[in-house]
Amino acid sequence: MKISIINLGITQETYLREGIALFERRIKHYTPFQMIYLNEPRNLKNQPENIQKEGEGKVLLTALEKVDQPVLLDVKGRQLDSTEFAGFIQKAMNRGTRQLGFVIGGPYGFSAEVYKAVPESLSLSPMTFSHQLIRLVFLEQLYRAFTIIRGEPYHHA
Repeated sequence: MKISIINLGITQETYLREGIALFERRIKHYTPFQMIYLNEPRNLKNQPENIQKEGEGKVLLTALEKVDQPVLLDVKGRQLDSTEFAGFIQKAMNRGTRQLGFVIGGPYGFSAEVYKAVPESLSLSPMTFSHQLIRLVFLEQLYRAFTIIRGEPYHHA
């Protein structure tokens, strides 16, 4: 199973890029993996929030056409602990999912069209994190999930 993380825009902070690169290498040990960075729509920065989300949504929906099982990472999503998340990944592999795509939206979340097209969502916390920081946090949890699945000693429950 291939796993993709679909992001709007690039990661700007050096410390985040370094952490992301570290966990990308680790995850690739377990499964084909890629970070996808989509271009943010132009001329939306000064627009109202709903206009920004609509523009970003169009970009995201185009990218999701290639994903068998898309999952939004959203503060309103279902919360799982690390062991439950490992079970979520294992079930996707058992179902024969070819490409599992986790979607990280922009600073205002997702448009109504994206929520409608992708009914499955997960939350990493009831707290709100920047969309750039959550990339690193989620990759660490994805790596942790694979170590749990393999029974490796990284996770201490």
